Amino acid sequence: MPHHSLHDLLDDTLAGHRLTEEEATRLFKTRGRDIWDVFAAADELRRRKVGDTVTYVRNQNIHITNICKNLCRFCGFGRRADDPGAFCDDLATVREKVQQARGRNVTEICLLSGVHPDYTLDSYIDLISCVREVAPEVDIHTASPDEIAWAAERSGVSSMEALEQLREVGLGTLQGTAAEILVDSVRAVICPNKCDTATWVRIIKEAHSLGIRSTATIMYGHCESEADRAQHLGILREIQDETGGFTELVPLSYLHENTVLYQRGLAPAGATGREDLLLFAVARLFLDNFDHIQISWGKVGTKMAQLGLMAGGDDLGGTMFCDDVSLDAGGEDADYLDPGEMQRIAEDLGRTLRQRTTTYDLIPGETRAGVIPGSCA
Repeated sequence: MPHHSLHDLLDDTLAGHRLTEEEATRLFKTRGRDIWDVFAAADELRRRKVGDTVTYVRNQNIHITNICKNLCRFCGFGRRADDPGAFCDDLATVREKVQQARGRNVTEICLLSGVHPDYTLDSYIDLISCVREVAPEVDIHTASPDEIAWAAERSGVSSMEALEQLREVGLGTLQGTAAEILVDSVRAVICPNKCDTATWVRIIKEAHSLGIRSTATIMYGHCESEADRAQHLGILREIQDETGGFTELVPLSYLHENTVLYQRGLAPAGATGREDLLLFAVARLFLDNFDHIQISWGKVGTKMAQLGLMAGGDDLGGTMFCDDVSLDAGGEDADYLDPGEMQRIAEDLGRTLRQRTTTYDLIPGETRAGVIPGSCA
């Protein structure tokens, strides 16, 4: 039976109705003061699911290289090998950065890199082994399905075998990035050199089947439609029904400033605030099999991130220390968020901040505000 009014639809969803993609599309298009009702329903669902805890992870991003075979049109980070500003760290430099991260008591190290055209499976094995050696206790969170596909192909092994080998040397969790929008007609415009939707889905499912959990992401606010966003969430929900392997959804708001997509007039200047908050809220309402919706403060800023926590979000992501990808695309404050500031944001809403691991185990003890020595060089 079709839902005639927005309020019926929201009431039914709170009573257990599973939103269809068409209904999600309709919610994404909400305007006027109705948006507050959508946010309120998402906030109620968040409260029932995870209570009033806001979580974060102490992590450090380590950028290995910005040399990339993909050079996606939404990205301001990737370079060709002979471009000015191109870099590729050797293992000694990586080891140094890992030592620095250990000094900051991080529980997760996030290796980020362009998909270097020369990388093989051995390159990833060496990187992960190097981190494992220096920081045996941290979760190594790395390698998108696109990187796995590339490394496997370059080394003549199946993606399943590549994942097994990486898990053996210490891969903890997989990055559910390179998903962008899982609609091939959109991918053809924004990231024509990346793996297609079917490959992304297959590799994520393979990782989950091996017990390697992953994040799920959506990168929105460029040239996708509301229906594309809903279709993307539908694919994620279906995978989660099957595997239960996603730890959270990380919505990534498109940062337009230094990107080809925007410069060529193929995309607007990113999502509006309404679209950001509706993305968080509709994701919470639609993804009934996800516990956690992360609000990426590096993409939307801390004030919008706080509002995101009122619209279905329950996690503030990582301390990060260093996020060159967002900075290169034009995000101003994307380098570090002190847990003390996170605590101020959460407590201002009457919520409690807790530190978590990558897979959402809460770390015992109070979260104390305090500046961590050392900043991103």
